[in-house]
Amino acid sequence: MAHPLHVAIIWHQHQPLYKSRMGGQYRLPWVRLHGTKDYLDLVLLLERYPKLHQTVNLVPSLILQLEDYVAGTAFDPYLSVALKAEEQLDDTEKRFIAEHFFDANRHHLIDPHPRYAELYHQRQERGITWCLEHWSAQDYSDLMAWHNLAWIDPLFWDDPAIAQWLEQGQNFTLSDRQRIYSKQREILSRIIPQHRKMQDAGQLEVTTTPYTHPILPLLADTNAGRVAVPQMGLPEHRFQWAEDIPRHLQKAWDLYLDRFGRSPRGLWPSEQSVSPTILPYVAKQGFNWLCSDEAVLGWTLKHFFHRDGFGNVLEPEMLYRPYRLETPYGDLAIVFRDHRLSDLIGFTYGAMDPKRAATDLVSHLEAISRSLKSRQEGGGTVLHDPWLVTIALDGENCWEFYQQDGKPFLEHLYHTLSEHRDIKLVTVAEYIDQFPPTAKLPADQLHSGSWVDGSFTTWIGDPAKNRAWDLLTQARQVLANHPEATEETNPEAWEALYAAEGSDWFWWFGEGHSSNQDAMFDQLFREHLYALYQALNEPVPEELRRPVEIHEARGDHGPESFIHPIIDGLGDEQDWDKAGRVEVGGARGTMHRSSTIQRIWYGVDHLNFYLRFDFRAGVKVGVDCPPELHILWYYPDRILHNSPIPVAELPDHAPLNYLYHHHLGINLETQSTWFQEAGEHYRWYSRANRIQIGLNTCLEVAIPWADLPPAEPDWSLRLVSIFADEGRFCEYLPEDQMVAITVP
Repeated sequence: MAHPLHVAIIWHQHQPLYKSRMGGQYRLPWVRLHGTKDYLDLVLLLERYPKLHQTVNLVPSLILQLEDYVAGTAFDPYLSVALKAEEQLDDTEKRFIAEHFFDANRHHLIDPHPRYAELYHQRQERGITWCLEHWSAQDYSDLMAWHNLAWIDPLFWDDPAIAQWLEQGQNFTLSDRQRIYSKQREILSRIIPQHRKMQDAGQLEVTTTPYTHPILPLLADTNAGRVAVPQMGLPEHRFQWAEDIPRHLQKAWDLYLDRFGRSPRGLWPSEQSVSPTILPYVAKQGFNWLCSDEAVLGWTLKHFFHRDGFGNVLEPEMLYRPYRLETPYGDLAIVFRDHRLSDLIGFTYGAMDPKRAATDLVSHLEAISRSLKSRQEGGGTVLHDPWLVTIALDGENCWEFYQQDGKPFLEHLYHTLSEHRDIKLVTVAEYIDQFPPTAKLPADQLHSGSWVDGSFTTWIGDPAKNRAWDLLTQARQVLANHPEATEETNPEAWEALYAAEGSDWFWWFGEGHSSNQDAMFDQLFREHLYALYQALNEPVPEELRRPVEIHEARGDHGPESFIHPIIDGLGDEQDWDKAGRVEVGGARGTMHRSSTIQRIWYGVDHLNFYLRFDFRAGVKVGVDCPPELHILWYYPDRILHNSPIPVAELPDHAPLNYLYHHHLGINLETQSTWFQEAGEHYRWYSRANRIQIGLNTCLEVAIPWADLPPAEPDWSLRLVSIFADEGRFCEYLPEDQMVAITVP
């Protein structure tokens, strides 16, 4: 029997509990803003292509917060100030607006709207102090209106009221802002009913997650962190409360049953985190399937998934199928997502032309199909067996990096897949109903890990994360010391516990991830615990009154996520906020020698690796700065030809006396470039390239992976940068170190 290639796309919709247990106010606006931009439009767009079936995961804590906004009982600081008459704003509120009402992607949510862009560039070019001194009441009113309008998805721009506001553009009044808020609530009110309608029609499968998005394996035992990282530093006190797992599952189950009129089939374990310990609880609750990441499957099978030069898995029959897990309460099916395809949608396609990006994704699926056909017995032009490719990713945060919030990309993708004869989009449940998994994974051998590197290091192991776990462990024990405080007699204590057990707080603590809201996430975590003690009439520990960590500007640090900067030499702060950074010049302190370059930024996506060089203020190229910049790199784990740096008068010490494989030369006066590759006999050979540079207030460089030798994921390169004048050495940076960049 011939089969199409089955593809399950799973969108994960999640926001942490922004509602403080202290006073009930929402601290941050992201449920409301993402609700008007990302949740409803995604399924409305899918509804136009009835042959395509998908899965959407709605986290219970997100649903509850959406319902608060719909009911008009949720007010966050952004909303409260936006509903205030502009003439009545005090200085603190004006500063808050100037600082936070541009919290949106500049290229796709700000620049397309002239009035919003005008105010943004005033703040960027003249500074907040100037704005506070010169902005009129009307400027603040327009900014408050645009911060809310920009987050309304383009799919709704044909609404007469929204179209009128977009055309109006400026001179917004308090009445306008009130009506924009009413329109937001109207959009939010349609989200859950639309998901239920499409699930009832069979086009959508809606799944759920443990109640407040906790990492279940770590609730069972924080020592699970050492499965993937044996030497991990753990919290001082071991958290072992597996009994909280069925509580989170039951509350998610009950909420789902009430909102959707049926029992859920699938479970998205928070952060796709799984372990042998959690499986019996999941099966006993009644779930049929769950999902995780290819890294977890690789650890379980003790197999590394290799990819070819185009990023396609070389062992497709191992990844593209569901597996069966046996538990004392029945079998569970588990699917593992293709990590790279998921990341392409999440982090890379937004930087590409929408049609080209959609075509690229379909091409990868076609390549998977061809690979499976070539590897089946007897080859052939059709698939003899049913295979399932799982693509699973965050369904909200990526779209602001796409043109029109992803609408053109999804339209091209959905149109192509609707007409494709050999690719079929399915929900996970309908696939496993038709093709129950036959391949078995021993449940006790399932790896304990998440979709981030197959480990839990994002949530535990860092000193700050461990301090937070110790605070949680202490509070959990206090609750256990009150057996009379049940969920029925003291629901406030238990709800506070569930909120504090959510994964998001630990994500932001310590190294690895950072945002301009780190201090607020810290505060929310402690407020949840604070409320637990209050509900039990217990004294609040003094340490809960202090931040878990000090939140201050950081110096050197590695990349936090993929970046997609526009290479124009302007160094847009949003383009580079997730990049790695090395302080070079005066920023290191008065004892460090002065340098033309103040700092180096670096990062990657699936298309390029990126560098940015920030000049010292007032520097003139060729006068204060040598005219040539040479960037050289080698690959420490690969055997390749390497050659000496082609610059005269080099000091004879590391890393200047190393041999390098690639050399990029940039003439900063003419902005011309040349690219070379090392060959035999320590010689350099010119190579064609598609390298981009932008030179204005800084120097930005994009170097395509396609111009470099094929490299497997996680391989690295090391680079050094050298200033020269007429080919003679002047200085190198960063001093006494090299920048390490990892292939995605």
